[in-house]
Amino acid sequence: MKDKEYMLVALEEARAAAGEGEVPVGAVLVKDGKILACTHNRRETTGNPMDHAEILALQEGAAHLGNWRLEGSTIYVTLEPCPMCAGALVQARVARLVFGARDLNLGAAGSRYNLVSDETTHHRMEITDGIMEDECSTLLQEFFEQRRNGKKS
Repeated sequence: MKDKEYMLVALEEARAAAGEGEVPVGAVLVKDGKILACTHNRRETTGNPMDHAEILALQEGAAHLGNWRLEGSTIYVTLEPCPMCAGALVQARVARLVFGARDLNLGAAGSRYNLVSDETTHHRMEITDGIMEDECSTLLQEFFEQRRNGKKS
């Protein structure tokens, strides 16, 4: 599969999140051409502030591999990771980050901060951004517009 195909899977996860009243962010963790995890935000559902799509994908991927080191893996995320998630990606040694929409407020892969490839960190990853950016951005914009208008997704 190619980047766009994996991002389509992440977008399906993001849509599922929106259907559950969660901020529509989806993540897919891939290694050696195999999907290790497909997840989406679950903070509202679980009440756990750390249940971002990326964190859940890392947890599932580590459990699947039996190892916290996810070297050689790629994570596909519909929204640029926040500082918490970017730090977790670095700690897990993810090799590559692919994301759709930029987060100009909290993005930690170059938009606001650059935690995933900062020269001072012990691990840096390859970044590919803007994959299906319009679709990812539109999903988020529509979700928040509905929220502002008092509608549930």
